[in-house]
Amino acid sequence: MKIINKTKHILALIAFSILLNACDSYIEEDVFSNITAENFLTEDTADQLIVGLYTSMRGVYNNHNYQFAGTDVFTSRGEIFSFSAENDYNSFNAPQTNGLWNSNYNVISKANTAINRFEIEIDWSESRLDEKAYGIAQARALRAMSFFYLAQQFGGIVLDMEEPQSIRNDYTRSTEEETYATIISELEAAIPNLEDMPETGRISKRAAQHVLAEVYLTRAYKSFAGSNDFQTAADLAVQAIGSYDIRSQTFAQLFDYDNQVNPEILFAAQWGNTGFVQDRGNNKHSLFMTGVEQLPGISRNNSYGKSGDNLMPTPYFYSLFEDNDTREDVTMHRVLFADEPGFSVGADEIAVGDTIIYFPKEAIDMAELVDKLDRYWVYQPDQYLFGRPDEVGDVNYKYELNPNFTNFPIFKKFDDEIFQEEGLGARDTYVYRVAGTHLLAAEAFLGAGNTAQALFHLNRVRERATGIADHYSTIDLDVILAERALELAGEENRWAVLKRMGKLEERINIYNPHVVDHGAFDATKHLLRPIPVKELELSPGTMIQNPKY
Repeated sequence: MKIINKTKHILALIAFSILLNACDSYIEEDVFSNITAENFLTEDTADQLIVGLYTSMRGVYNNHNYQFAGTDVFTSRGEIFSFSAENDYNSFNAPQTNGLWNSNYNVISKANTAINRFEIEIDWSESRLDEKAYGIAQARALRAMSFFYLAQQFGGIVLDMEEPQSIRNDYTRSTEEETYATIISELEAAIPNLEDMPETGRISKRAAQHVLAEVYLTRAYKSFAGSNDFQTAADLAVQAIGSYDIRSQTFAQLFDYDNQVNPEILFAAQWGNTGFVQDRGNNKHSLFMTGVEQLPGISRNNSYGKSGDNLMPTPYFYSLFEDNDTREDVTMHRVLFADEPGFSVGADEIAVGDTIIYFPKEAIDMAELVDKLDRYWVYQPDQYLFGRPDEVGDVNYKYELNPNFTNFPIFKKFDDEIFQEEGLGARDTYVYRVAGTHLLAAEAFLGAGNTAQALFHLNRVRERATGIADHYSTIDLDVILAERALELAGEENRWAVLKRMGKLEERINIYNPHVVDHGAFDATKHLLRPIPVKELELSPGTMIQNPKY
């Protein structure tokens, strides 16, 4: 766990800022000089501790594998016989360190410092006590979010809620029941002092209600669930939705690069778009990609991005999109086009704008492929996990120009207009949005036995995508999971959702091709992640590893 010295690192907490989003709306950070830790914190400067917290949250949203790998809609990008511990659960051992663990405890540590300093170090005037309460509420909400992210993956965690004052070697994990009780208590304490419409980039009351709804919903499936958890989750989700109608904008408008600040977004992690490298750091655009820059006609500076992960969508995911679902075109690229000339394929030189790869939605008859395969690659829906498409004539010369062992429609919804390499994007990461809250409400109402309300919220999401009201007439967890995949692919923590519903093992054994081929999932082990070895070494007498790791 990250340890922060009380006096040496206060200035580090203010060294970060939440940077520009697409509409030049962001949390402002002031620049100070000639200051010390002793004279910096006043009523006028205290908010910089909270701004630093939001900056620290970016690290949480740049850690993806535990969210997506080893699920029904995402799998390893290797060929079907390849092994990946996080995806197929073979030889899944405890790592020395873990980015998800470190990034969340970094947030928790800084939140603890901010809360402590707001409480005891700053002499607040009577007229500014609301500012004090607001700052503490933001810190408590963000800390609770990090506790929740950790609890979903690791179970019972270290509920560290004190400002670090010294190096410790006695950290102890709380039980899972204690962990959820603390998260609920913290969010319920924070919500009354959060703002309904805060400055862009800060957590709002509705965003915190969304989180609390998800916490109650997750606990509702546990052995220690409260008797009314499903209904409480449903009520909170309805409050978070408020009066906003998601049909007021299309799915394409929602993901328009120039529309990142819009009323559907309850909370987003922000990166800058000013053009300076230090103002960027989002890696979301690099998810679910192949090495497109290695293809003839596609440059390193192409508009698609550069692959930064080892994941791809499963064939099951692609099969979910119906013909009238407008989300498909927003979510993925089925055609890749050249952005530079100079390469020859056969007798033809590639020109800018030429098709390089085409992934038809439905399989094309071989007779229709003859003229196409002489000019570009065509990968049928059942060929994404294999190196070569159908062969027509003598076109083998072309295959050696494609170095990718797997070829699939890459993701489009996170495309970034400003990026350098895989880790330097500027697009905001949508963390919570109202369509996702509708799907939480659908699941919660279903659990509470109110099928009519569950269908209402599920159909509201589907209606925006297809224009058809009341698409669903029946509902169960599998229906909700399919709709969540269509609406929230790459946004939701898919692994945690499957685990919450008790559907993880069942669905990966049906839909994850690598797991089907050689998976080793063990429900007595793999429903919890391993505690990093370093944490056990730091507190050898008190920290306990999860079973079988």
